Amino acid sequence: MSLLDFSSDVFIAAFFLYSGSFMLFTIAIMGRKWSGRKPEEHTARWGRIAFIVSSLGLICHLAYFITRWAGSGHIPVSNMYEFMTFLSMMVMVAFTVIFSIYRKIILGVFAVPISIIIMAYAAVFPQEVQPLIPSLKSIYLNIHVTLAALGESFFAVGFAAGLMYLLRTVNFAGKEKNDRKQQRLVEFTLFSIIVIIGFLGSVFAFRGAGYETVFVRSNVTIDSPGQGDSTIEKVSYKMPPIVAPYHSEIESFQPFLGMKKPLFEAPSWMNGVNAGRKFNTVLWSLISGLLLYGILRLAARKPLGRAIHPVLDGIDENDLDEITYRAIAIGFPIFTLGALIFAMIWAQVAWGRFWGWDPKEVWALVTWLFYSAYLHLRLARGWQGRKSAWLAVLGFLVVMFTLVGVNLVIAGLHSYAGTD
Repeated sequence: MSLLDFSSDVFIAAFFLYSGSFMLFTIAIMGRKWSGRKPEEHTARWGRIAFIVSSLGLICHLAYFITRWAGSGHIPVSNMYEFMTFLSMMVMVAFTVIFSIYRKIILGVFAVPISIIIMAYAAVFPQEVQPLIPSLKSIYLNIHVTLAALGESFFAVGFAAGLMYLLRTVNFAGKEKNDRKQQRLVEFTLFSIIVIIGFLGSVFAFRGAGYETVFVRSNVTIDSPGQGDSTIEKVSYKMPPIVAPYHSEIESFQPFLGMKKPLFEAPSWMNGVNAGRKFNTVLWSLISGLLLYGILRLAARKPLGRAIHPVLDGIDENDLDEITYRAIAIGFPIFTLGALIFAMIWAQVAWGRFWGWDPKEVWALVTWLFYSAYLHLRLARGWQGRKSAWLAVLGFLVVMFTLVGVNLVIAGLHSYAGTD
C-alpha cells in the first residue's frame, strides 16, 4: 500500500471516529435524563468516552496529513480539497485545546459537527495530488496557510460557543417583538447550516447515482474588425439542471423525476459557461435544505431553536460567553500572523508587492477588521453576552465566505481551488 492510499484510509477512519464521537457527545447530553445513574455521572462518563474517540480521530487525521505530505512531496494545503481537510483537522485541534481548558461536554455536540461538515465538503473536490504551481513553491506556503487555518479554526469554536449561548439564552416562549426577532434570527442561522448539509447530501446522492448532463455553448470572440475566433465550451452538470447555461444547447440529458429539459435558462448577466451550473447548485442546495428543514420541523413539531433550547438547560451561560471570547482571543493573533503579516511577506516575494487588492486579500482584511471590532467592542465597550455571541456567529460567516465564496466564485490570484 502506498503512502497516499494509506493517507486516504486514515482520513476516512478519522471521519467515522469524529462521527462516532459526535453521537457519544450527544448521548452524554441527551441520555442523562433516561440514565439509571445520576445525570452528572452519566454525562461525565460518556463525555470522557466521546473525547477519547474524538482524540483518536484527531490522531488518524494527523496521520493522514503527515502521510499525504510525505507521499506528495509538499504540504497538503495547496488546493480546496487539501485546505479543507487541513482546516477540519485544525478545528479539532482548537476544540481539543478549548475542551481541555473548560471541560464543557456540550461543546462537543456543536464543535465536532463543524469539522465533520468541512471534511464532507472537502470530498466534493478532486482528491488527486496536484503539482504545485510556481507561486506556491515557497516556505511561506507552510507558514501562511497553516497559521491562517489555525486562527480560523478557533473562530469556528467561537462560533459554536456563540450559537450555544444564543440557544441557551433566547426566550423561545416569549411573545415580545425583540424575543420574536431573536427567535427568527436563531432559526435562520440553523436553517443556513441545514442548507449546507442539504447541499452535501445532494452532491453525494447524485454522484453516487452517476448523474450527468452535458451542455455545449459556442463562444465567439472578436479580435479585430472582420476577424474573430469561435470555440465550443462544454459544462457537465452533476445535478439535474433546473437552470441551463445562457445560450447553450443540450449535448446529453439524463432525465430525473420526469424532467426532460431544464426549467429555464440562466440570465445573460451570468457570464461564463459555468455560471449556470453554479446557480443550479445554489438552487439544489436551497431545495435540499428546505426539504431537510421541513422533515426536521415535522419530527420536532416546533421550531428547531425551541426544540434544541431545553438541551442546554443547566449550562452556565457565562461559561459559554467566556468560551466564545477565549476562543476568538486565541485565534485572532494567530490569524493576524498567518493571514496578514506572512501573507504580505509572501506576496512581496511571489508578486513583487505587499498588497494588490486581490479579492482574497480584501476579504482576509475584512475578516481581520471584523474580529478586531469584536475584540474592541468586547473589551472597550463591554459588549458581552448576546451581542458578543451574535458577532461571533456573523464573524464565522465572513470567514466561510472568504474561504469558499472567494475561491469558487470571484476570480483572482487565489483562485486555484482544484475544482472540475
